[in-house]
Amino acid sequence: MRQILRVAALAVAGLALAPMARAETLADAMIAAYRNSHLLDQNEAVLRAADEDVAVAVSALRPVISYTAQAGWQQADVETFAGRSQVEGLSSSITLSAELVLLDFGRRNLSIAIAKESVLATRQALLNVEQQVLLATVQAYTDVRLAQEIVALRNSNLRLITQELRAAQDRFDVGEVTRTDVAIAQARLASSRSALASAQGQLMIAREAYRAATGSYPGQLSPLPRSPKIGRTLEEAQRVAMKTHPLIIQAQHEVAVAELQVQLAKAAMKPTLGAGASISVDNDGLETQSLGLTLNQTLYAGGRLSALYRQSLAGRDGSRAGLQQTAVGVIQNLGNAWANLAVFAASIDASDEQIRAAQTAFDGVREEAALGARTTLDVLNAEQELLDARASRLEAEAGRYVAVYQVLSAMGLLTVDHLQLGIPTYDPSAYYEAVKTAPATSAQGKKLDRILDKIGK
Repeated sequence: MRQILRVAALAVAGLALAPMARAETLADAMIAAYRNSHLLDQNEAVLRAADEDVAVAVSALRPVISYTAQAGWQQADVETFAGRSQVEGLSSSITLSAELVLLDFGRRNLSIAIAKESVLATRQALLNVEQQVLLATVQAYTDVRLAQEIVALRNSNLRLITQELRAAQDRFDVGEVTRTDVAIAQARLASSRSALASAQGQLMIAREAYRAATGSYPGQLSPLPRSPKIGRTLEEAQRVAMKTHPLIIQAQHEVAVAELQVQLAKAAMKPTLGAGASISVDNDGLETQSLGLTLNQTLYAGGRLSALYRQSLAGRDGSRAGLQQTAVGVIQNLGNAWANLAVFAASIDASDEQIRAAQTAFDGVREEAALGARTTLDVLNAEQELLDARASRLEAEAGRYVAVYQVLSAMGLLTVDHLQLGIPTYDPSAYYEAVKTAPATSAQGKKLDRILDKIGK
């Protein structure tokens, strides 16, 4: 017996010392979302494709070296003094040629500049996608916690109404109330069960949204942490948004691209000067060499070049207007998020007052009902008002918390780096630095493979 007790004591002690499973925090959820987001993977690949556009533009500065190998059989009729005869044979040749554009009035350099500005714009688009991923995660995390609290509230309400039904049944048994009071309590109990089922369904929906955002279903979730700082005034937040929001910076780079397109359209009307060299050898060993310069300019193309220039001007004007409209949209979204923040804060204060009043009313009505001065319906109505007030308070708290992150997103600050989540992030310059010189050797290819492995692609 003593041995059994000793083993049992050790088991209890082991359970007491065993580390409890750590609850999942909001930071954990955002880290998981960042690492598992297919949307981020997609846009990171789009950025790498834009990086390659720079390499393509750089390659135009270099010579083009190619070879042509030809082989064939030929049969021909020839006239000789002896008469007509047929001659046949095999022929072959190989030619190595090189071409280089010497002067193009800035076409190639403009193409490189356009590609670089496009890369910078695509980087900002990726940053905005990161904000969307993190905001969706905050919304999913908050929705799960809210749904869990609503389910707990509905369970509590179900237990309370069950008690009220039992009390009504007891009072009916002794003749203090009528069958009507019992039926009212039964109806409210059925309604409470329906509301609980609905709340459980909302929790299932919230869990699915959480899985879509983070890659896995939620476990035990920690309470919501303190919300991040967003500034004291709307005007201060707007100034930050105009400087940092990725959509505005992306639009600025798109304006730069459009202005460079105008210059490129002008340059397309000017001539190009190129050099070419070739060497060929046929099957008889005869060698042919050539070297020359080529000056080329389109004098008339049916108005095509002029149309392209006018099109570039229209594109520039459109991108400038787009930048202004983007700024208007960012400021509007920030103002809306700021207003929602104020609305939810006021709703929380009002809900607090409503809860206090509803609690007082419920306690009073229940005491009066015990004395026979109130009916079962009065008690149930008072309890329902208290339940609604508590549910409204929970919804307002969740709404306000998400609104803070919406403001942060509207300011352009909802990023892994700004939130200091402490994880390695995708480096948009790593791949660019590896390909910007248009590498073609196998050593460079291995370097690209190492970069892709490092960023987890």
